[in-house]
Amino acid sequence: MRIFKTKSFSRLADKEEITKEELLTAADEVNRGIYEADLGGGVFKKRIPRPGAGKSGGYRAILLFRKNERLFFAYVFAKSDRDNISQKEKRDYKDSAAAYLGYTDAELNAYIKMGRIEEIEQ
Repeated sequence: MRIFKTKSFSRLADKEEITKEELLTAADEVNRGIYEADLGGGVFKKRIPRPGAGKSGGYRAILLFRKNERLFFAYVFAKSDRDNISQKEKRDYKDSAAAYLGYTDAELNAYIKMGRIEEIEQ
């Protein structure tokens, strides 16, 4: 499975000091069916633990995902900062999932070169 993070996710994750290992663990769990919510249309919500606070006091990641194929980390927020994403955001992420999950490998490689997404090496 190829794992990516969007440019906006990277900025937020870097600010919160979320590690590559934490992302790879979360991606593996989602691929095995372990996640907090299937929001429909290829959009999932997954908890990522915060050091010293565990998963319940940690982060919520919004993922665009197709089993065994590809996963995109799209957005992350601290549970202490907000409860959830809005219905409009959910619709927007479903639109994004349709696009991102439909890209060809050539399109993905072009977006990597442009800096719009980054592939997480396993």
